[in-house]
Amino acid sequence: MNLEIKKYPDPILLKKAEKIKDPMDEKIQRLIFDMTETLHSNNNGIGLAAPQVGIGLRLCIIELEGTRYVLINPKITAKSKNKETCEEGCLSFPGEFYPVARFHEVQVRYDDESGKSKKIKARGLLARAFQHEIDHLDGIVFINRIKKSSKKCPIKKETK
Repeated sequence: MNLEIKKYPDPILLKKAEKIKDPMDEKIQRLIFDMTETLHSNNNGIGLAAPQVGIGLRLCIIELEGTRYVLINPKITAKSKNKETCEEGCLSFPGEFYPVARFHEVQVRYDDESGKSKKIKARGLLARAFQHEIDHLDGIVFINRIKKSSKKCPIKKETK
C-alpha cells in the first residue's frame, strides 16, 4: 500500500520515534513493505523514515545504487572528523533543497528486517542518507541543519 508522506510542519516529524520491540512482528513487516512501495513511487527519494508516513517508530529504509537498507532501531556509533556541505532534499519538503553539513563517514548499528543485528560503515551519499533518516527518527528535520555557506558537493544521486 502506498502511504501518505507527511509534510512539514506535521508534528510527527518533530517527535522522537519509539524503539521497535519485535522486528518480526507482522505489523512491522507490513510497514517495511508499504514504506518500500511508497519510496519506489517517489522517484526522487532515496530514503524514507517511519515518522514521514505518520508512524512514530525507529524504522527507516534507504535505497541507493540498487541496494536496499532496512534499518530498525539504528544508532550512529562512529563518525569521521570531516564534514561535507551538500544540497539536500527531503520527501517531507517537496521541491526544497538546502546546503546541509554532514559527516563524510559514519558507522551505524541496527537490526535488519529479519531482526539480525548488523553494523555498517558508510561514506559519501550513503553516509549522508543514514544521517538524514536517523535524524527523522530523532525528530530532527534537515532544515534544522542548514548551513549558510556551501562548497560544491562531490557526491551525486543516481537517477532512475
